[in-house]
Amino acid sequence: MLLDRTTRMKPWQRLAATVSAAALGVGVLAGCGSDSADKADKKNDGANTPAAAGAFPVTVEHAFGTTKVEKAPQRVVSVGYTDDQTILAFGIKPVGMVDQYPNPAGKTPDINTQWPWVKDKWGDAKPEVIMNNGDTGPNYEKIAALRPDLIIGVYSEIDQAAYDKLSKIAPTVGRTKAEKEPFSAPWQDNALHIAKALGKADEGKAMVQGITDKLAAAKKAHPEFANQTAVALSWYKDSVAPFTTTDVRGQLLTGMGFKGQTEIDKIAGDKFYTQLSPERTDLVDVDRVFVINDKADMDALKKFDLFTNLKVAKDNKVSYLLDSEGPAAGAAISQATLLSMPYAIDELVKSVG
Repeated sequence: MLLDRTTRMKPWQRLAATVSAAALGVGVLAGCGSDSADKADKKNDGANTPAAAGAFPVTVEHAFGTTKVEKAPQRVVSVGYTDDQTILAFGIKPVGMVDQYPNPAGKTPDINTQWPWVKDKWGDAKPEVIMNNGDTGPNYEKIAALRPDLIIGVYSEIDQAAYDKLSKIAPTVGRTKAEKEPFSAPWQDNALHIAKALGKADEGKAMVQGITDKLAAAKKAHPEFANQTAVALSWYKDSVAPFTTTDVRGQLLTGMGFKGQTEIDKIAGDKFYTQLSPERTDLVDVDRVFVINDKADMDALKKFDLFTNLKVAKDNKVSYLLDSEGPAAGAAISQATLLSMPYAIDELVKSVG
């Protein structure tokens, strides 16, 4: 299970090397020709699709201040782990994105552009990777060379210092103002926040409503969920690692009608998950468990007696959902975006039979 993106759960302590004045100079921001920018344009052939007309200018309040977007952005860079998918949902192909899942060495195209719920949206576009999961921060020079007119960092752990650097490159929108800890905002808030920045507020509301209706339909079809407590977890570093109710995985389960295991929240503190000590494995002995891992880690979990001896496991109430392999249902659940949510809901319902 890939947890690097949030294992730190604290503001970046080390930022990428300071961008030189030349890299942030007027020439780049104004789109004056440079070798790096020209190469980026070629690599992103088809990615810099003009955004459809929206309502502009728009002013967006966020955790780091207020950003005014004067006109429909043409070149958007995503520094949030899954913001690229939300941007894609509105027909805009980011020219730069974060690799949330490591792309296998030598494998093309990028796995993050090949999920079943995004593949058609990306088409032949090849966005520049401006940060890999686990990096201490984005590559500011790469971002500047892409000549963005908008940077989105909503599902992200950027801090004020990183935001200030990004804002020197282009107007930047950070996470929602109400979000106390990175990655804790409701998926709906993140979607609407990005929609507003793109001048697509009404379209965003309609998309969120569509997913809300799909969740309600799943809840109606399975009234038994209301009487069951459910936990999503992974096998991580030889430990059972459940996700909190405020994490997107927990939000999805409660959105479908399940009750959450709030005792896990207390142990996790300000993290979105926690690694349980062996003696606390009982905390995941609930009515229904959803395991998100690829096969090797699933096999390891199935050999962990303290888990397999739990009542929920013995009663066959555990759904094993492949993360990045196979149908990648786990990735869809973990990303919880406008594009992945419909797929995730269908896979979750299918898994409980």
